[in-house]
Amino acid sequence: MKAGVYGGTFDPVHNGHLITAMAVQELRNLDKIIFIPSYIAPHKIGKQRSSSLHRIEMLKLAIEGIPFFDYSQFEIEKKGVSYTIDTLKYLKNEYDEIELIVGYDNLLEFKTWKEPDVILKLVKLVVLNRKVAEKPAEKDRFYYAAEIINTPTIDINATEIRKRVRENKPIKFLVPDAVMEYIYRFNLYKD
Repeated sequence: MKAGVYGGTFDPVHNGHLITAMAVQELRNLDKIIFIPSYIAPHKIGKQRSSSLHRIEMLKLAIEGIPFFDYSQFEIEKKGVSYTIDTLKYLKNEYDEIELIVGYDNLLEFKTWKEPDVILKLVKLVVLNRKVAEKPAEKDRFYYAAEIINTPTIDINATEIRKRVRENKPIKFLVPDAVMEYIYRFNLYKD
């Protein structure tokens, strides 16, 4: 089985995540896309986020009924800082082939990740070609090892969604209806 691993805080998961994941699944001919919410992302240490329970529940609602979407609670259950290398070593026991899906901004910082060379031995690095402020002047070995693919550019971000909720602005069309209802039911992002 060939799986794509798509990590993030997913606070909340939104339609941009889902549209992008669907495009990657088709372009890369993957059997599954596995969404993996981080417990604490290394680059977001000290930043407030919703509880793991809420983020997992919203993710479940967002992907319900989509046979090629799945999720893993590995990083949530492991607790602590979520390092991609640990997750990939765990998933290698379940999947024959893994493609790690990251944004272009992550490719530029990939050399700073924990054990980036080991990651490349475990997976194919698939990079979403997004508009970025600047392209790198020098491209490193990680850049050349990556498969850069063109997916739809969906300009939705979780920070803006949380802000809109705080300001009592609508979020319809930004998140799946079931996720929107969950956010309102549990009064998320209000404080």
